[in-house]
Amino acid sequence: MFSSLSIRNYRLFFIGQVVSNTGTWMQRIAQDWLVLSLTGSSAAVGITTALQFLPMLLFGLYGGVLVDRWPKRPTLLVTQTAMALTGIALAALTLSGHVQVWHVYLAAFAVGLATVVDNPARQSFVSEMVGPEQLQNAVSLNSANFQSARLVGPAVAGLLITGVGTGWAFLFNGLSFVAPLVGLLLMRGRELHVVERAPRGKGQLREGLRHVAGRPELIWPIVLVGFIGTFGFNFPVWLSAYADDIFDGGAGAYSLFNTLMAVGSLVGALLAARRGTARHRVLIAAAVVFGALEMVAALAPSYWLFALLMIPIGAFGLTVNVTANTAVQMGTDPAMRGRVMSLFMMVFMGGTPLGAPLVGWITDTYGPRVGFALGGGIAAAAAGTIGLILARAGGLRLTVAWNHGHPSVRFVPREREQLVTTA
Repeated sequence: MFSSLSIRNYRLFFIGQVVSNTGTWMQRIAQDWLVLSLTGSSAAVGITTALQFLPMLLFGLYGGVLVDRWPKRPTLLVTQTAMALTGIALAALTLSGHVQVWHVYLAAFAVGLATVVDNPARQSFVSEMVGPEQLQNAVSLNSANFQSARLVGPAVAGLLITGVGTGWAFLFNGLSFVAPLVGLLLMRGRELHVVERAPRGKGQLREGLRHVAGRPELIWPIVLVGFIGTFGFNFPVWLSAYADDIFDGGAGAYSLFNTLMAVGSLVGALLAARRGTARHRVLIAAAVVFGALEMVAALAPSYWLFALLMIPIGAFGLTVNVTANTAVQMGTDPAMRGRVMSLFMMVFMGGTPLGAPLVGWITDTYGPRVGFALGGGIAAAAAGTIGLILARAGGLRLTVAWNHGHPSVRFVPREREQLVTTA
């Protein structure tokens, strides 16, 4: 489960991310709370979130081009430093009492700009640290790392905000980047897996898109992640509606739902770390189950049944993300990996903000149960359809037969099916 941690460079990276991810989650909570306290407007909080995602939507693909041209470790030193300085600047403004809402908007946009390069650089740098044999394990542990911080960071941020104020949460986040920066500096360059960098030239963005479009094993997992991110991951909309409108549980219920989902996501990440390869059938099966569980949860009659279903939903949702991420990285030419992963992250991260208004309107108009069930149904239908497309592209066909009185559903090579039919 933890085999990739035996690699020194990745171990340094992992430890740094433990500290940094905790600080990032603290800043997310403190940032929203500060904007709400300054403006009293939930719309202003939404603007802050949109500003943080906007650079990825606008410039994400260009960030991938730059990542393929530049060496990953120096690039990460620059992006991580930029995000550290943003947190420290916001802390200074807040602690001195001079902060205004436009300062927070600017800081959110600045972090978003850094993320345009930082995200694909971090994603693709993992393979340079661990090599192809340990890639899935390392990607899974990265997800477990992020989910662990998701459990700890908001809790610590809540204590700091209520105890000493939001400025200290920003300061902790700024200082937390010292850990990954030190880890990057301590890495041994000779132990990294050398990847040939793309030379500067025209048409590299189109080249990356053609690389994906010409490979079904890349394009369809990315399309699937787009559907699930857009329609299946709108949990802030659904869980808040269930907490208030269905179960009358308020903020406590909303917090419990999110915590249990984070627990499930952590379990899913650790289980994914035990698998040696990223198979498309695992991706499709996990996505179908994820959508089906959302439809089941939409109809859950009791508070505790709904709450407990958040654990497997979190586990299967994380399995989809990790398996798709690993499959796409493994199937990509290393010289193209920055561009391909930037497309992957743009589709996944950009889908939720685009789908949230539509899902929110359906939830407001027809009720939380209809909104949740529809999102799960679209995710499951997309997974089933893409599974059939991948099977066809791989020369497989779906067969249904009876085996000792029980139905057997599986994919077999077309040639084999023809031989069985002829016999």
